[in-house]
Amino acid sequence: MRQFVVCGHDAPTDPDFSLDDLAGGAGRLDLLCRCVNAGLLLSHGIREDSRVHLVLGDEYTVRFDGATARGLRPDERTTAARVRDALDAREDAIGHMPADVSPGVELYRLGLAGTLDAVDGTVVQLHEGGEPAAEASPPADPAFVLSDHHDFTDAEADLLDDRADRRLRLGPEAIHADHAVAVAHNYLDTEGYERY
Repeated sequence: MRQFVVCGHDAPTDPDFSLDDLAGGAGRLDLLCRCVNAGLLLSHGIREDSRVHLVLGDEYTVRFDGATARGLRPDERTTAARVRDALDAREDAIGHMPADVSPGVELYRLGLAGTLDAVDGTVVQLHEGGEPAAEASPPADPAFVLSDHHDFTDAEADLLDDRADRRLRLGPEAIHADHAVAVAHNYLDTEGYERY
């Protein structure tokens, strides 16, 4: 299983946002939706062994599961509508019990710490100061943790210092979060760039 945990710092935590302004009024939800698409979608297919967790404002987590997701489209607006539906169902999420939104989409009342508790596998912080991926063996069942267009907050950085099993750098330049998800998939698909 491959998992991606994306911290959305400005992301909405209620459903009252416009699908026509994802980059502005919806707190860069466009970027988070691109992370979902990069994490789950292939050309004419879906990665059934992948999950994407969008941590919204350290209050809610929307989980997209490639094994059970249905009707995902490769556009930001459709994915954002799923996030909006999830937030609309937030009252149904009680404790660690999720609100079921649609096949493969659930909303949890969990911030980053709770989401990290819920993922199985090797927690890998994607960070510019990490070990170069080209020199590192791919982890077993990775849960990659990355941030949106902001750096990790001090509290998130402290949490990850404590909880991450590894820190990994995907390349010599900082790249967008959705690109990092695609590069991480390539890193795993090629067994650490060993096989093509």
